[in-house]
Amino acid sequence: MDATIIDGSAVSTRLRSRLERELATVRRSGGAPGLASFVVGDDYAAHAYERRLRKLADSVGCRFQAEQLPADIEPADALATIGKLNADPRVTGILVLRPLPPQLSEVQLYATLDPLKDVEAVHPVNAGLLARGTPRFVPSTPASCFWLLDDYFRRVERDPLTGLRGATVVVVGRSHNVGRPAVWLALDRGAVVIDCDEHASAAGRLGEFTRQADVLIVAAGVPGLVTGDMVGDGVIAIDVGINAVPDLATGGVRLVGDLDFDSVATRAEALTPVPGGVGPVTDVWLVRNAVLGAVLQQTDLAIGPWPGP
Repeated sequence: MDATIIDGSAVSTRLRSRLERELATVRRSGGAPGLASFVVGDDYAAHAYERRLRKLADSVGCRFQAEQLPADIEPADALATIGKLNADPRVTGILVLRPLPPQLSEVQLYATLDPLKDVEAVHPVNAGLLARGTPRFVPSTPASCFWLLDDYFRRVERDPLTGLRGATVVVVGRSHNVGRPAVWLALDRGAVVIDCDEHASAAGRLGEFTRQADVLIVAAGVPGLVTGDMVGDGVIAIDVGINAVPDLATGGVRLVGDLDFDSVATRAEALTPVPGGVGPVTDVWLVRNAVLGAVLQQTDLAIGPWPGP
C-alpha cells in the first residue's frame, strides 16, 4: 500500500494566515497576547519545542518569554514561578513543558495555573470543561491531530463531520495534555475509543488493540513503539511522538516519532511524518490559544472558534 503522507507543514501555513489575521484584530482592540513557557531541566525535545515556539511567536508578533529552571529546583520555587506568570498581565497563556523531574508534582503544578491562562487545558476546571464537551481551551496537540484528520478527510472527499462516527479510534498514551484529551475529542466525534498506556504494552497486548484501529493516535514518547505488524491495513496513523535519538551519520541527534514510519507506511492509508506532521500545526494552535487567552482576559474582545479546514 502506498500511504499518503499527511503534510502538517502545509496545513500549518494555512492556519498561520488565520492566526495573523486574528492577532491583528485583537491588537487593534487593545489586546496584547503573550505566551510563556515553563521548562525544568535540559530535556532536548522540550527545549527544541520551546525554540520553535519562540521563532513562531516572534515571527507573528506575539510576545514570548521562557522560564528555564534547573532540574533540582525545589517544589516551592517552581510553584512560585507559576504564581509569577499568573500575576503577569503580559502573559495570556502558560505552557508547562514535560517531562518534569520527580520532585515536582505534575498535578499540583497544573492546579496552580490560572485557568484563564491554561492554554493546554490541564487545570482541573479546564480539563473538566473539555471532558464535558464545552472547552474553554482545546489543547494544541490533540486539536492538531483532529484538524489534520479533518483536512485529510476533505481531501479524499469524506465528510469530516461524520468521518469518525462508528470508527474505532485507538489512542496510545494517557498524558493530561495529549492522550486523555484525544480520547474526549474522539468521543465527541462519535467514535468507538480504545485507550492504551504502558500497562497494555507491559502485558504484551498493545498490538492486540492497535490492530483494531481505523484511526491510530500514538502519543507515548517511545521511539518506534508501533511497528507495521501492529497495525491493520488501511489505518490512518497520527504520530505525536517527538523523540531525540542518536544520529549516527552526523554524531548529533535527530527527532523521530512513536511510529516505526517505514513499516507502518507499508500498511497505512495515510500517516503523519516526524518531523513535519503534527508538530507544525501544534505550534500555531498553541500561539492561537495564547491569543484566545488575551480575549478571555479582556471581556470586550471576541474571536470565534476556528471552522474546519
